[in-house]
Amino acid sequence: MFGCGCFYWNQVSDLCWPEPQYSEPKPFSLPSPLPEWPQGQGFGTGSINLGEIEVIKITKFESVWRSNLLRGKSKGATFYKPVGIPDGFYCLGYYCQRNDQPLRGYVLVARDIKASKPEVGCDCDSILESPALRKPLSYSLIWSEKFQNYGSGYFWLPNPPEGYKAMGVVVTDNPEEPKPEEVRCVRKDLTETCETFDLMLSTDSQSNNYPFQVWNTRPCMRGVLGRGVSVGTFICGTDLSSEDNLLDVACLKNLDSSLLAMPNVNQIHELIKNYGPTVFFHPDEDCLPSSVPWFFKNGAVVYEDGKNKGQPIDYRGSNLPPGGENDGAYWIDLPTDDDARNDVKSGNLESSELYVHVKPALGGTFTDIVMWVFCPFNGPSTIKIKLMSIAMNRLGQHVGDWEHFTLRVSNFTGELWQVFFSQHSGGEWVDASNLDFIQGNKPIVYSSKHGHASFPHPGIHLQGSSKLGIGARNDCARSNFFVDSSTKYQIIAAEYLGDGVVAEPCWLQYMREWGPTIVYDSRSEIEKIIHLLPFFARFSVEILFDLFPTALYGEEGPTGPKEKDNWLGDEIC
Repeated sequence: MFGCGCFYWNQVSDLCWPEPQYSEPKPFSLPSPLPEWPQGQGFGTGSINLGEIEVIKITKFESVWRSNLLRGKSKGATFYKPVGIPDGFYCLGYYCQRNDQPLRGYVLVARDIKASKPEVGCDCDSILESPALRKPLSYSLIWSEKFQNYGSGYFWLPNPPEGYKAMGVVVTDNPEEPKPEEVRCVRKDLTETCETFDLMLSTDSQSNNYPFQVWNTRPCMRGVLGRGVSVGTFICGTDLSSEDNLLDVACLKNLDSSLLAMPNVNQIHELIKNYGPTVFFHPDEDCLPSSVPWFFKNGAVVYEDGKNKGQPIDYRGSNLPPGGENDGAYWIDLPTDDDARNDVKSGNLESSELYVHVKPALGGTFTDIVMWVFCPFNGPSTIKIKLMSIAMNRLGQHVGDWEHFTLRVSNFTGELWQVFFSQHSGGEWVDASNLDFIQGNKPIVYSSKHGHASFPHPGIHLQGSSKLGIGARNDCARSNFFVDSSTKYQIIAAEYLGDGVVAEPCWLQYMREWGPTIVYDSRSEIEKIIHLLPFFARFSVEILFDLFPTALYGEEGPTGPKEKDNWLGDEIC
């Protein structure tokens, strides 16, 4: 079908294009085989009980149709049918992936636990009336694309019975409507609402009568309390920019509050042993991390509003005011002695350790291992404007810097799936296939100079406007300054394990600021930058304020891990 030198005819845009030459994306696997995880309940067993249905993850696919709708702007996407589904389990929808990425994804397939294993004394007639899974009544053709000598793609939405929801879309390479047996719909009370994210494919609206978009889906409510489960399917339509035009597709819902697929303590330690990243700090970093006890033992003090003298902090933080909220009543500061103050600013790499919070994600089908890095001081920023880089004296600096990155692990297999890199007021999820690894399956995290934002690769990462060449520089590189989080860590919280299983340190209960409010006029700092620029490159103060990261102007002291939104919620992306 993809013969050399052939051309195909786009019937939508009436344009003739050289037929592209394609090869199937190669599957991705981690650098090293997965270990045998310690014994436990449901973690790493390959299946998860969601209450009335059991799901397993399918990662083997056969290609149905490949699209190159963006013609040079992107390599398009391929649509896959899951294969190798075990007897008794049913497909819920198909899978989509961009062509420029290694083949790595999943869709969940499900079986009705009650229908397959009726309980003794149950009312089997009522179960059969409202089973967890049912065939669609029919399908609606959403969209189709036809190419001469290239193949055709047809997108079908299952029409569910009343009281049921479709979980995904079916794709065929011919106009014949799929058979009802192809997928199953799920009873509404076993589903959650979902939202679009990560645009996979979009037609060129200039050459088509109507736009067509393909998006991945995820539960609307995520985080520790969220029960939505991503199915791994996609959503598509002719105008997904309007909520009124969203397809009626849902995610699954985990009704099993016990979350038996989450790892136990021994399994957590084994996961960190296998996946704990090495964190590299910049070779010119002079604001290195330390442990929290080192920070306290070397002169950190806590101030109370209205009192001029601070109190030394016990090395465990036991005399910090616990609980409450960030009301400005207390704050931590560096030692008052100048020499001690400068020493603490520099940090102490030898004492440094990662502080680990373990929590359920996506309805307990994934585990988030959040690793917090503490630095006593955040150094001043370096501002880049076009070809000029200007090191600031004060802008961006503050006492007590908390940064983090998050390992997302599949509870089906224990495989590292993604890593979230926190970057000041933003961040990014990076698939395991796009990570740098060191020593087996351990990723590398690069911490930026002075700001300690985390990045997946070395180099200069600009936060602001890359188009205008304006923003705050995040310089990342390997050096002899590093921390191996697979050995230097402390688990500080894992609430799902129950009370008393993980002893939370005293300082974790401190909800106020880990640094004083910095009193300086950040606007005047920006004005200094403008005066250093050539006339033709000058911008207004307002424009520069809009282009730089919001966190650059944060003058309030930073709060600790438990005060961050991601403690109970999902990461911000």
